Amino acid sequence: MSRDMWDPLIYGRYADERSRPFFDLVSRIAAERPGHVIDAGCGTGELTAALAGRWPGARVHGFDSSPAMIEKAPSGGPLSFSVDDVTRWRPEHPVDVIVSNAVLQWVPEHRELLPRWVEALAPGGWLAFQVPGNFDAPSHALVRELCRTTWRDRLGDLVRPSPVDDPAGYLGLLTGLGCQVDAWETTYLHVLPGDDAVLAWITGTALRPVLDRLDPAEATAFLADCAALLREAYPRGPHGTVFPFRRVFAVARK
Repeated sequence: MSRDMWDPLIYGRYADERSRPFFDLVSRIAAERPGHVIDAGCGTGELTAALAGRWPGARVHGFDSSPAMIEKAPSGGPLSFSVDDVTRWRPEHPVDVIVSNAVLQWVPEHRELLPRWVEALAPGGWLAFQVPGNFDAPSHALVRELCRTTWRDRLGDLVRPSPVDDPAGYLGLLTGLGCQVDAWETTYLHVLPGDDAVLAWITGTALRPVLDRLDPAEATAFLADCAALLREAYPRGPHGTVFPFRRVFAVARK
């Protein structure tokens, strides 16, 4: 894409809901005193700082492909950050822990990337990642249908199949690389406040490539089309909109 499509303010709108899978993931990493920890696709770095709190003796480095995200990162002390691409990143020295939170779904070839990350680990090192697994949910299926039909001339080429595997697929891949693997899935039931809450959520994630393609008037029209469909699929109740969100996790020890 021609420009940095990530807006930290939009992405951070549901920070609490987005951070919970990160902590569920990291809680399953049994590394005791790692020396070098990597957060691959760290976003604005708040969760990277939590890794430094978990392992206070470690050097913790986060990287992200978005300069706008890295500009918000809280560097200093044991924390460092850089702009880098997960498909090209290679450490200078073996790493004890690699964490990747909700990033690999953006990398179609990430199944080919994972062997390289395992290779980058020190003996006994840990690789832990989670990816959204809700690509067949209405929040995504309805957007794909709009891109295929009403908006096919502008957006038809953005339609893609589910970019992630299921837990069994990742378990098979990582055990084949000689790792001990814990893989699972969780469906979170987020209760979101406000009007058009599911639209607001996907505006910060799934819709970023779409909105990056459209001019302002087109984007307004497309969002109106999405809002009408999503209101029907996710009706607002007295306490907010219930948004089921499936996520896929894998923790591997080399």
